[in-house]
Amino acid sequence: MDKVLTFKQGRVPLLISMPHAGLRLTPAVETGLIPEAQSLPDTDWHIPRLYEFAAELGASTLAAEYSRFVIDLNRPEDDAPMYVGATTGLFPATLFDGVPLFREGQVPTAAERATYLEHIWKPYHQTLQQELARLKDEFGYALLFDAHSIRSHVPHLFEGRLPDFNLGTFNGASCNPALASELEAICAGYPAYSHVLNGRFKGGHITRHYGSPADNIHAVQLELAQCTYMEEVEPFTYREDLAAPTQVVLKQLLARIIEWGRERHA
Repeated sequence: MDKVLTFKQGRVPLLISMPHAGLRLTPAVETGLIPEAQSLPDTDWHIPRLYEFAAELGASTLAAEYSRFVIDLNRPEDDAPMYVGATTGLFPATLFDGVPLFREGQVPTAAERATYLEHIWKPYHQTLQQELARLKDEFGYALLFDAHSIRSHVPHLFEGRLPDFNLGTFNGASCNPALASELEAICAGYPAYSHVLNGRFKGGHITRHYGSPADNIHAVQLELAQCTYMEEVEPFTYREDLAAPTQVVLKQLLARIIEWGRERHA
């Protein structure tokens, strides 16, 4: 298996995880995808570019190289359901619109998928776990921000239009509630954008598994509506005019997470 992730170590106790940013496909997946899926429509498009400023803040970053159509890094190894209702699993079988992802008879084999688990999923989580452990050893605590994006309208998954900023802390279990409230207040300070805390997206496996306030590891997921920084239709063009004001909010959110950690653990 070729390069499966991109990791850049920072200088502050914040790790930004980007598990759905990958575009690479394995031969079996690429061969089996239906035509509508070949443009990878359910990708968290341009997330590494959107968060390029993370280096200025000193945050570590971890980004997937392989598409979620190969294996979903934000699902547990045992593929236990994350949400009630329509969702996708460790090995997605449908597009977000509910359409079957693979042509009949072209689903990757169990052996192929076992390889994806071993050589794509596990290295990502090992790197994530090791970096959180390093941060906690060095600073006494660690902060995790799981960065995602999604089309603002996906009728199969949710009704109506998704809020622009969807913060998730697994109903307060993955992050100190005081920090979550501060992040929500920051979003409220930008009335041009809508926001919600623990709405449709409460945090996937990464947020739920690694966030442990009792152990001084605080995890927050952000599901960002893609209309805030790009064209949501193919060819999924990055829009600098939209992205720039959105990055102002993102920078403030991440800067406050870092500052909050310093204040709390001074």
